[in-house]
Amino acid sequence: MEKTYLDLFKESFTGYANYLWHEVLNPHWGNYFYWLIGISLLVYSLELMFPWRKTQAKFRQDFWLDAFYMFFNFFLFGLIGYNALSAVFSSAFDQFLYQTFGIRNLVALNVASWPHWAQLLTLFIARDFIQWNVHRLLHRVPFLWELHKVHHSVREMGFAAHLRYHFGETIVYRTIEYIPLAMIGFGISDFILVHLFALTIGHLNHANFYLPLGLFKYLFNSPQMHIWHHAERIPEGSYGVNYGISLSLWDYLFGTVWMPKDGRDISLGFDQIASYPKTFWGHLIQPFTKHK
Repeated sequence: MEKTYLDLFKESFTGYANYLWHEVLNPHWGNYFYWLIGISLLVYSLELMFPWRKTQAKFRQDFWLDAFYMFFNFFLFGLIGYNALSAVFSSAFDQFLYQTFGIRNLVALNVASWPHWAQLLTLFIARDFIQWNVHRLLHRVPFLWELHKVHHSVREMGFAAHLRYHFGETIVYRTIEYIPLAMIGFGISDFILVHLFALTIGHLNHANFYLPLGLFKYLFNSPQMHIWHHAERIPEGSYGVNYGISLSLWDYLFGTVWMPKDGRDISLGFDQIASYPKTFWGHLIQPFTKHK
């Protein structure tokens, strides 16, 4: 008997719930739940030992709100139904491709036979470039910017600010990523390595920590570069600057770099941030309210 979309939704929902519960109770080397905690504690320790802004409180403004966002966006949102909806969308899209174009397999470049390091490097670079473009889109499209404002509502930078973002961003990123990444047949079991590497860089970029990179600044993002992305005042006529997620390379290649001076103590946010909601529920509904 063929499964319905409702069956697929239910199975994905319960399957993810069981998976999450199993991960919490069973620590292991591939356990993303404890990797998130471990990497967060490591970067937070660097903040405490070597703070860039020495007057910033150890538990900065909105520290606990951002800590909640970390677990909500990586785990609770999936439990609420994102994983289940993703499974339904993927199945419906694959069926549409087959019925409309006769396409059963999206893979255009099969890298499964490549060495694992080459697969991982290709995945990392391709995914980061896609995310860089999506990030630019979040700043240029008015409704998407309303979603992205949640991330830019941070007033003091710290590692956990990395994961303060509206759940709608996850939907936008994953939807746009789906087709180009599906066209590359990675076929690797250690996909988690790319996630963990990107997670570490993202934590460091938002941390209260000075990270001298030397010439590597032209390749990798850094706290000194990324803080200007969060600046309350950006160049007039610009939608944003320093869009890099993990790599700064794209900003240097496409001319979106802006670091006029040391940005350690600049004001963060956006126009009218003083009146922006300051709670999780306020952030959740703000993009869907009417704006003048």
